[in-house]
Amino acid sequence: MFLNKAFIIGNLTRDPEMRSIPSGMKVTSFGVATNRVWKDQNGEKKEAADFHNIVVFGRQAETVAQYLKKGSSVLVEGRIQTRSWDGPDGQKKYKTEIVADRVQFGPRAFGAGGAGTAQSPTAASQGPKPISEDKIDYPEEQINADDIPF
Repeated sequence: MFLNKAFIIGNLTRDPEMRSIPSGMKVTSFGVATNRVWKDQNGEKKEAADFHNIVVFGRQAETVAQYLKKGSSVLVEGRIQTRSWDGPDGQKKYKTEIVADRVQFGPRAFGAGGAGTAQSPTAASQGPKPISEDKIDYPEEQINADDIPF
């Protein structure tokens, strides 16, 4: 059994670039950065960024090019593929990329454009509102395992 599946959640490193292949199908490529955080042997916090090349085809390519821009948050699901070609200097060149099956847009940045997001300058300068720390009141029902239908 073989599996080639990649899930990437990160931010675009550049604006998407859309082009057409000879068949007329649209192709969009863009970069995504993902961050890793870990502690080293001394317990110090370390951070690193990884950069991924993404390619998406068809209608989804058009949607990505239309709505995403540098800094946008995105989830990409696809497969890893390495292409090779001969460079102008005669050396073999390689590029590893994720061919996206699905691209899901993440939350928009605070104050991003769009319908109904206009804010006063003072509201925008205050930053995002903190998440409410209200308690959730869960019902105090007892669940009987015999009541579950499966």
